[in-house]
Amino acid sequence: MTEMNENPLDLLPEVLLAASAVLGLLLGAWLPRRRQWLTGALAVTACGAGIGASAVAAAGPATTVFGGSFAVDPVTNTGRIVILGGTLLVLVLAVGPLHANRRECEFYVLLQLAALGALMLAGTQDLLLLAAGYLLASVPAYALAGFRKDGPGTEAALKYYVVGALLGVVMLGGITLLLAAGRGTSYPALRTALPQSSAGLVAAGVVALLAGVLFKAGGVPAHFWVPDAVQGSSAPVAAFLTTVPKIGALAAFYRLVAVPLADTSVPWPALVAVMSVASMTVGNLAAFFQRDVKRLLAYSTISQVGYLLLPVVVGGRTDIDQRALLYYLAAYALTNLGAFAVVCALPGARTIEDYRGLIRERPALTTALVVCLLGLVGTPPTAVFLGKLEAFSAAFDGGHAWLAVVAAVNTVASLFYYLRWIAAAVSGPAPTTPRAWSRTAGALACAIAAGSVVLGLLGGPVLGMLDGRPAP
Repeated sequence: MTEMNENPLDLLPEVLLAASAVLGLLLGAWLPRRRQWLTGALAVTACGAGIGASAVAAAGPATTVFGGSFAVDPVTNTGRIVILGGTLLVLVLAVGPLHANRRECEFYVLLQLAALGALMLAGTQDLLLLAAGYLLASVPAYALAGFRKDGPGTEAALKYYVVGALLGVVMLGGITLLLAAGRGTSYPALRTALPQSSAGLVAAGVVALLAGVLFKAGGVPAHFWVPDAVQGSSAPVAAFLTTVPKIGALAAFYRLVAVPLADTSVPWPALVAVMSVASMTVGNLAAFFQRDVKRLLAYSTISQVGYLLLPVVVGGRTDIDQRALLYYLAAYALTNLGAFAVVCALPGARTIEDYRGLIRERPALTTALVVCLLGLVGTPPTAVFLGKLEAFSAAFDGGHAWLAVVAAVNTVASLFYYLRWIAAAVSGPAPTTPRAWSRTAGALACAIAAGSVVLGLLGGPVLGMLDGRPAP
């Protein structure tokens, strides 16, 4: 009989975030509008405390809790730190635009609930908990996408919701098929039962299940919502949607292929490899001639899913697949949020041309933009460079050298659209009238850009802390 191990302290980061969301909702009903920022301060405190609790948990052994339905291991703890850290940065970016807004409290609550869903995705060891995490990460995000209640925001929320609802139903169908094939929903039990079940039934369930997970990651073919949702939502929400849910989804993706699907006859490595190639290629091709900066970053994040799937393709078959994925997730999250912080710092700049001559007006902000955009390409010494190097190495070690070559070609191709943005920022005369800008977002962008370089320089020690396998 499985020991339940129902100690809430094992889920302390999740408990802190949930408690903060509930308490913030209650406070928001009583606080005057000018003091709604207190709910944001509460959310920041919960994220900071959650990061500390995750760091403490990371020092302990890998285990499963609550009847084996939730894992506390390097994948979960790294996901917790990255998700909570990303949410913390988005909260800081949103402080200025939301100050004294009549729905300021609601924004902070929705943000925390969506982040809580991502945390559940990162640690789930059960298909039912995976479905619950999917819903919790999705429903608040739909409201965030349309938070401004304008035309583009409404369109963004509608497209996001329609695609999410459709693929959510598909994912539930896949869970039903796997339940029928494996007579259970626990990952360890499925690992034992699925190889002995009907290959066709398992294959259908796997395809449907991965479709839902891929929607949260924003990869092809579940990517159609990304450009419109990112362009139509506010810049802080766009930064959140392209970063935080993706961390939880890719951690869940990796855990699925490393545990319940590891011994099945389903050719899931080939399926994930096709998704990887399609995501990086479609994202790059669509970004080539984009002029809107948020839309460009939206297609960029689709292409990044392709690179992030490289360690997933060889999940459980090399010694470096896990650390490659986890380090790359942290590097991507930091660098992508840095690029969006620059967008938040210049709320009036919507197209690449609006950034022309920025270096003559804001040299520090321009430097941060250059570092983050070149970081997304994978230029040393930024963290994404080492993340891509580890991902390519994992693909080579796992027998998918051709996939690493395709990823390298796509990386070179992505230089085109990043350099177009950089060229506009570092050339041309300064504008005749000063651009409106946010000092807080600008300072945060510079700090994040510096953090990306520091993480890249300290990559060796960080990678050493990410070894170890998922909890059994």
